[in-house]
Amino acid sequence: MSHLAIWEFHVKQDSISAFEKIYGPAGDWAQLFCLSPDYLGTELIRDLNHPARYLTLDRWTSGEALERFKHDHHADYSALDRQCASLTENETLLGEFDGVD
Repeated sequence: MSHLAIWEFHVKQDSISAFEKIYGPAGDWAQLFCLSPDYLGTELIRDLNHPARYLTLDRWTSGEALERFKHDHHADYSALDRQCASLTENETLLGEFDGVD
């Protein structure tokens, strides 16, 4: 069973290319998350009806592992979050989910 954190982003038109690079499966966020052995990968998906709307699906072994990562890497997480703030009009955590056996 894995844990999934889903974020929604509304990206500024002139920032789409940079956003996709930073938030994609091999982007800056994924590289940061790879510092944890509990990180299982990221998927970036785009809304076909609203091309500036994206979702990220970050997979972790557990919610506790994600929280531990955020605590242990708070400074780097916050710095990257601030660096990326100018790319989006807004971002929302849609929720965190656990797989069902």
